[in-house]
Amino acid sequence: MSMDRAAAVSRVEDVVATVEEETMPVPVREVWVYGDVALGLDPIERLDIYVTKDILFKDAPERAEEFQRSHGVDGVGKTVRAEWADEYPEYLRANANGHAAPEKCLAAHLLPDDGDEPVHLEVCNASFDDNVTQRLQGAMARDDYEQILDPRGACLWVDGQRSEEAFEKLRDGDFVLPTLSGALEMLGMDDGEADEAADAVRAYRERQEGATVRGDVV
Repeated sequence: MSMDRAAAVSRVEDVVATVEEETMPVPVREVWVYGDVALGLDPIERLDIYVTKDILFKDAPERAEEFQRSHGVDGVGKTVRAEWADEYPEYLRANANGHAAPEKCLAAHLLPDDGDEPVHLEVCNASFDDNVTQRLQGAMARDDYEQILDPRGACLWVDGQRSEEAFEKLRDGDFVLPTLSGALEMLGMDDGEADEAADAVRAYRERQEGATVRGDVV
C-alpha cells in the first residue's frame, strides 16, 4: 500500500498541529520527516516521521497506583503524564510488561485509529541528527544494518516553532538530498558497505505494513 504525496504531507501537518495544540503523554521537542516524503516522491511507499521527546522521570508518581487499578497500566505519572492520561485515556498504551510505553502512547495519539496507513513513527529522546549517528555506529559495529535510520531528513518543528520554509519545501518536493547509499557514505561508510546497508534498510521497510512505531533511548 502506497500513499499519495499530498495526503502524506497533510498527515504530517496534522501531527505537528496535534503536538502544538494538545497535551502530549511526554514533552515533545522536535518533529522531523525523513525518507520518501523528504525526497519528494509521489506516491510514497511509507511516511516516516521522527519525534524527539523528553524522558519523563517525575510527574505525578502518587497517581501511579490509581491508574494501575483503573486501567491496568503501571507507570502513569512516572513515564507518561497523568494529566494526559486523564484527558486521553483511550490512547493509553503499555508494553509487554504492563508499563506505560511513551512511544506507543504517542503513536496512539498521533496516528490514524485504523492503523492502515503506511506511516512509521520513530520516537527517541535524542535529536534526529544525533540518533542517526548513534544508530549508524551501532549498525557498523554489529554488521546489522536493518536498524539504520535514514539520514535524509527535514526538521519541521522544534521547541514550539514551526518552520514554514521547511513545510513549503516539503510540499513542493524541493529538498535536494542524495541517494541513501550516498548519504551513508557521507557519514563514513565505504561505498560497498553503504550499498549493502541501503539494501538492508529498504528490505526492512518493505516488510512493514500499516502504521508502525519504534521507540529508542540513547
